[in-house]
Amino acid sequence: MANTQSALKRVRQAATATARNKSLTTRMKNARKQAITAAEAGDKDAAQKAFQEFTSTVDLCTKKNIFHKNKAANLKSKTNKQVKG
Repeated sequence: MANTQSALKRVRQAATATARNKSLTTRMKNARKQAITAAEAGDKDAAQKAFQEFTSTVDLCTKKNIFHKNKAANLKSKTNKQVKG
């Protein structure tokens, strides 16, 4: 366990950041699944709308330094390929 006050504060900060990051990544994963599922079902409009929501969430994660910009580009590219193909 942490012994100093600064180490205890870092533990608290890490717990807060983890909760915030987890909610955003969960939102991103759900949007990705919705886009892929809609594309597989053949519903192009729903797939496109879900993909837009997914890209917006990925960009937000990148802005908040949860993902590196290259990882975000990779995720968007792979998902777009699955939605279109």
